[in-house]
Amino acid sequence: MASSSSSPKFTVQRCQPQLVVPAIPTPHEVKPLSDIDDQEALRFHVPFIQIYRKQASMAEKDPVQVIRQALSQTLVFYYPFAGRLREGPRRKLMVDCTGEGAMFAEADADVTLDQFGDSLQPPFPCFHELLFHVPGTQEITNTPLLLVQVTRLRCGGFILAFCFNHIMCDGAGLSQFMSTWTEMARGATKPSIPPVWRRELLMARHPPRITCNHREYEHVPDTVKGAVTSNQHDMVLRSFFFGPSEIAAIRGLVPPHLKHCTTFDLIAACFWRCRTKALQIKADEDVRMMVIVNARGRLNPPLPVGYYGNAIAYPAAVTSAGKLCGNPVGYAVELIKKLKAEVTEEYMHSVADLMVIKDRCTITSVRSCIISDLTRLKLREADFGWGEAVYGGVAEGGTGRFLEATFQVLHRNAKGEEGIVLPIWLPAEAMDRFAKELDHMFRNRNQTNTLTPRSIMSAL
Repeated sequence: MASSSSSPKFTVQRCQPQLVVPAIPTPHEVKPLSDIDDQEALRFHVPFIQIYRKQASMAEKDPVQVIRQALSQTLVFYYPFAGRLREGPRRKLMVDCTGEGAMFAEADADVTLDQFGDSLQPPFPCFHELLFHVPGTQEITNTPLLLVQVTRLRCGGFILAFCFNHIMCDGAGLSQFMSTWTEMARGATKPSIPPVWRRELLMARHPPRITCNHREYEHVPDTVKGAVTSNQHDMVLRSFFFGPSEIAAIRGLVPPHLKHCTTFDLIAACFWRCRTKALQIKADEDVRMMVIVNARGRLNPPLPVGYYGNAIAYPAAVTSAGKLCGNPVGYAVELIKKLKAEVTEEYMHSVADLMVIKDRCTITSVRSCIISDLTRLKLREADFGWGEAVYGGVAEGGTGRFLEATFQVLHRNAKGEEGIVLPIWLPAEAMDRFAKELDHMFRNRNQTNTLTPRSIMSAL
């Protein structure tokens, strides 16, 4: 992980990780996952980080004990998270609800929160010390589905870092799990939104049939030396902040009929275009942008409130690098807007069927990138009793071995401006070119077009 020379160096003293089991006995059963859950592209762990300041009102409370006990209580309701994944015939995954528990580590660091600097965002210094990967836990089957570490800081603040197996839930599902976890920490005895399993709602049909065009799963030969691949040794991680002035700059570059498009669409289009230019992909080569779409409300009837499984699609916009980079940014905005509208109930059933027909094939990685909107998850608001987090969101860019993914995360910068941070991986030279392309877009902003933090939030 890349970090600046001014990043603090610190030592973490970690206790032996232990399993946290549900507070009371839970059902021992085998639960099938849906065919939307069970995709090759979701077989990875997602690291998150929550950073909290000292609170005088919580001086007598130990965050390690509070969070560990709340986790134990949460696992009573989300007991599949205390189980283990098993693989059946044709690679079909299921959850064996064994009650073995989640992995939990407590730690202390000889550093204060102020030493991390004014603006906390990925990459986080010494992150490998803040979330210890117990050997073997990065496997998909037969290992804990949730790994947690709470690190006390010298100033009285603390850092909660955790990773979860994406097979179990999507961002909305994680947000629901976190809500219950924080409610338990603050004294609740049951969740305000009871969890709902019901994974059969997104199972493949009988017989399965692919009825939609899924360009996200196309097989594309990698013929371009300049394409990003996850095994490149010179990849660096850097975050970019989009505040009121930066978003106004991009909005000033789109035509009048797109002025009211969402902030997500603007940033996604900007990222796709600048990234393609930075990678210097040949003009006649196709490039692909996949957008994560939450389909919960697009089914009829909608998925039940409390459903925490994966209910997402990855529709892909495809165009040539020449068209993407040669046209104004509004061209990319139009493609992304149209793309999101493609996700319907039939589209989701078609994806589930495709997983069965094509042996859980993975998404296309060649000249591709993915962007996901985490701004609605409100992870920064997750309150274990110490108030709002200073930072709450993904710990880095990328998804498993697919480093071409990024996330839009709500963030407050060192100036106190509300905006969105985008953590991305790129080869070192391409990262420099990306930063220059982005700066060029910001410098061309329309000075008469301004946004406030309030209008940013309303546009999301």
